[in-house]
Amino acid sequence: MITRRGILAASAASLAYRLQAADTAMKGRVNHSVCKWCYAKVPLEDLCKQAKDLGLNSIELLGPADWPTLKQYGLTCAMTTNASIDGLGGIAKAFNRVEHHDKLVQAYEDWIPKAAAAGLQNVICFSGNRDGLDDEKGLANCALGLKRLMALCEKHKVNLVMELLNSKVNHKDYMCDRTAWGVDLCKRVGSERFKLLYDIYHMQIMEGDVIATIRQYHPYIAHYHTGGVPGRAEIDESQELYYPAIMRAILDTGFKGFVGQEFIPKRPDALGSLKQGVRICDV
Repeated sequence: MITRRGILAASAASLAYRLQAADTAMKGRVNHSVCKWCYAKVPLEDLCKQAKDLGLNSIELLGPADWPTLKQYGLTCAMTTNASIDGLGGIAKAFNRVEHHDKLVQAYEDWIPKAAAAGLQNVICFSGNRDGLDDEKGLANCALGLKRLMALCEKHKVNLVMELLNSKVNHKDYMCDRTAWGVDLCKRVGSERFKLLYDIYHMQIMEGDVIATIRQYHPYIAHYHTGGVPGRAEIDESQELYYPAIMRAILDTGFKGFVGQEFIPKRPDALGSLKQGVRICDV
């Protein structure tokens, strides 16, 4: 028997379902990713489940040991961690020193085919710190070392991507700390398989003028990271950047790659902050 109470209950359930669907539905214009290190306390499998529920397609900055787990959950790794050997390859010691090149090339010659075999497209790399080295000399040194890997990248259709980081707050003395320097390096390397990771948080600290920079230099950018300024916290109204406008500017360039959430949640509900960040960027 159909009763008024039953009709009301069914209507309420239907409304709740529609609201839930509206809350979880994604616009489909942005490829969403998240950096695992920002959620160190969350086991990878749990983060995979949450990522799928939130509409993400990738969990990034992971190495080969974790790629099969991502695949199990239908996720990719939009940006792998860096190759490393004997303490080289990280942020502080990398391609701006000629004496590092042989070992770095060896490490990446192993890493790049592994990424390709796993169906991954982007591998991160770094310039290294200045440590007294002139920026022009560091630029020439980086180009010299990176060129040795371009044939391999082109063969396997893998991008080697150098991250732009701030040297003012987080990574003192890091050399690749300005977009123009990174773009000059791309031009010297001379391959479509070498590009930049434009970290919005880091470049807001170093340069500002984020949207104009993206519009000018987007052909050299393979990947984007988010983060609230100041403090690298949530990307909502508590910080100075307006991410919906930044995301629209990125999409207006025709960008088809990934945007990775790389803020460090300050609230107790870290995954709630991730959901909020994804929704803010889903323009």
